[in-house]
Amino acid sequence: MPIRKILVVDDSKTELVFLTDLLQKNGFAVKTAENADDAMRRLEEDQPDLILMDVVMPGQNGFQLTRAIARDPKYAAIPIILCTSKNQETDRVWGMRQGARDYIVKPVNAADLMSKISALA
Repeated sequence: MPIRKILVVDDSKTELVFLTDLLQKNGFAVKTAENADDAMRRLEEDQPDLILMDVVMPGQNGFQLTRAIARDPKYAAIPIILCTSKNQETDRVWGMRQGARDYIVKPVNAADLMSKISALA
């Protein structure tokens, strides 16, 4: 399935702007959410082909939200790439166990991110 629509979930305005700009320049339609509640509303409105998920956010964190999305039959097919400053191997393993398909550490390398997205398509 080609990836065209991406939902970026991050509580940092700077990251949202950076990722949105990068993805749009590469031909993707981008929607953003700043927290778990916002992300769930966006999912209900229009299902993306991919979710880029921050981990450290107020309220429900990215690990919890990834688990909730991956276990919901309506959304389980949507791949999630965790995109976080948490760079420990244990964090990566935990994220993958929650249902993420891939894991990328901030600051995001544009070429790395594009190759990870291509690998999912």
